[in-house]
Parts: sequence; C-alpha cells; structure tokens
Amino acid sequence: MASVDLAAVFGRHEFFIRRLHSLTGLIPIGGFLAFHLATNASILDGPAAFEHRVDQIHRLGPTTLFLVEWPLIFLPILFHGLIGLAVVSRGKRNLRHYPFAENARYTLQRATGVIALIFIVLHVFHMHGWLRFDAFHRWAQSVGGAQFNPENVATAAAAIQSSWLVVVFYAIGVSACVYHLANGLWTMGITWGAWTGPAAQRRATAACLGVGLILAVIGLGALWGMATLDVSTATGFK
Repeated sequence: MASVDLAAVFGRHEFFIRRLHSLTGLIPIGGFLAFHLATNASILDGPAAFEHRVDQIHRLGPTTLFLVEWPLIFLPILFHGLIGLAVVSRGKRNLRHYPFAENARYTLQRATGVIALIFIVLHVFHMHGWLRFDAFHRWAQSVGGAQFNPENVATAAAAIQSSWLVVVFYAIGVSACVYHLANGLWTMGITWGAWTGPAAQRRATAACLGVGLILAVIGLGALWGMATLDVSTATGFK
C-alpha cells in the first residue's frame, strides 16, 4: 500500500489550504474566541450573571452541543492548528539577521500559534476533560482535569485559583490567543488582498491593534474575575 506524501499534498494544494487556514482563523475560531471571552467576562458582574450565560449554552442539551462544538469549534481548531504547525515547520524566521517590525510580527505570529494550540488543548482538558464518557471523566478529574461543573459555576473560579501557576498559564495562553487572532486578521487581509498598499496596511494595523486591545481587556478581565471571586460564598450557588 503506497504511503501518502503529506508534504507533496500540501505543496500541490498550498494555495487552497492556506486560504482555508486563514479563513477558519476568523470564522469560526475568531468568532468563538470573542464569544467565549465575553461569556467568561460576565463573571465580573457576579456568579449569577456568569451562571445565566452558562445556562443559556447548556440549555441546548448534550446532543446539540456535540453537533455544534465538533463541526463548528473543535474540528476547525484542529485543522487550523495542524496546518499552522506545518506552516511553522516550513517557514524561515530571520529575526536575528533581519530584526524588522514585520519580521518580529511574523515570528510572534507563529510562536503564539504554537502556544495557543498547546493552551487550548490543556485548557479544554483542565476544565472539561476532553471526552464526556464517565470513565474518562473520572480519570481526568483524578489527575486535575475536568474541573468545571456547569451545575456549579464557581468550580471554574476554583479551578483557576488552584495555583498561581494556573493563573500565569491562563494569562499567557489568553494573551497568545488574542495576539494570534489580532495579528492574524492583519495577515489574513494580506493573504486575501484586502489591504495591499502602505496606507491601507497602516489603517489595518490600527484596526487590528484596536481589536487585540479590546479582546485582551475582556480576556484578562475574565481571568481577573475568576481569580478574585470569593469561591467560599459562590460555591453551591445553585
């Protein structure tokens, strides 16, 4: 049986793959990131507000959630992440010899992509445990995963507060995700020919910077809310 030369397949279809890669970074991944950060930031209004947001999501039911999460969230993230790793492995970073701002952004884009992928995998395990069947869920809990219980929203804050290392991990991960999306919007515009001239690129830089700052405030605000919530009074909120 002949083996598949993945490098050759990537080379033959690179134009299509790169555009699909950039598109999934915006839709649905970018949209989901903004929604997810905003949902978590509702903790700043108190556990009741966060509980209301969580209930709205889980009211869909496990079957509908599965049909939404996998085709619209998890599979696009896996595709985007794996293609991103292929791009990183094929890319040439010349920051040491050519320390221009664009080259620094190029390098940061790929570095934050790797960090973001690792963070997402570990974050999903930490809060949800990856798989939903009971045996795996119990094992995940025994090793520090699957800490979030939607029936008790304070468990999310408790999971964050378990160690200062967890807080640092989330701060780095959220920042990497936000930078990767904001700078990725700029590079996506280049890829799709939306802004090619210097003036258009300067305007796009300002717009993408604004998007990044807004999402960073929302994401780190959500982390602050989780890290400072009085879990002793919020636990068993329902």
